[in-house]
Amino acid sequence: MSQFSHFDEQGASRMVDVGDKPATRREARAAAIVRMQPATLQLITDRKLAKGDVLEVARLAGIMAAKRTSEWIPLCHPLPLDAVEMSFDLRGDGCLAIESRVAVTARTGVEMEALVAVTNAALTVYDMCKSVDRAMTIESICLLEKSGGRSGHYVRGQTASPRAADGGQA
Repeated sequence: MSQFSHFDEQGASRMVDVGDKPATRREARAAAIVRMQPATLQLITDRKLAKGDVLEVARLAGIMAAKRTSEWIPLCHPLPLDAVEMSFDLRGDGCLAIESRVAVTARTGVEMEALVAVTNAALTVYDMCKSVDRAMTIESICLLEKSGGRSGHYVRGQTASPRAADGGQA
């Protein structure tokens, strides 16, 4: 089990000790897709949903979630985030793409913060629109990119660095 950094040699879960690692600049980007009826997407675009401006509420939900990731994911370190940015791309055929960018200068990376941000933003869109479209789906939550730390730079779709491929920590 030692290949997984959150388990010791006996298989017990643990929070990774990052105390000896240098604090460096780390960034991560993540994405999610919310699929819905085109009419629902039009209501979002026109800001005509009863609960208010869906994208601005989802933006705040994503930012707030990123800041609280260590409370949601048991073995994540609490991090003093430097920046959280949320962006939205309203695509045709009822597709809303959500992206986050999270940055920190710390001893561990912010991949989980970026993933939690897009996930909570997507859930917030669902919550705000479910009264008109319960068939919405949340799809394709993924890490797009991460930089900083020993495992180096990762970009989705590109060959991973040798350290990242062998289970290295970010």
